[in-house]
Amino acid sequence: MSKTEKTEKDKKDGAEPGKKSKKKLLLIVGLVVLLAGGGGAYFFLFRDSTPAPPEPGKVVALDAITVNLTDGHYLKLKLALQATIDAAETPDGSKALDLAVTQFSNQTVATLSSNDNRETQKSELKEKVVKAYDEEVMDIYFTEFVMQ
Repeated sequence: MSKTEKTEKDKKDGAEPGKKSKKKLLLIVGLVVLLAGGGGAYFFLFRDSTPAPPEPGKVVALDAITVNLTDGHYLKLKLALQATIDAAETPDGSKALDLAVTQFSNQTVATLSSNDNRETQKSELKEKVVKAYDEEVMDIYFTEFVMQ
């Protein structure tokens, strides 16, 4: 079949030369745009939006304090504060010690003797301390916990 016969046949079929390749190109470009748009939308809408955990900085050991418990007992408590690396300066421990006194005052020895209850009290104290220091402190450690 000669070139003129093909052109005449294409005209009879309703297709013009070069039309098929333009349609294919438009289809491919359209698919690429859709995939890129979908990927971008997924990245911005469904990415994990949880902030990265803070990086630990200095650990500041605080002086021991004595807290009155019920029935004439007392608690000797020594804390250390885990500052974040972003902390502007070494945290002053006075806020943390005040919160610890408030947290443990008038508790019973039986309550604080249980590991679960002690961990609950520590967790509550940690939340208060982190909030009081505007999240420049990320954790607390009990370096001494003696009841009598």
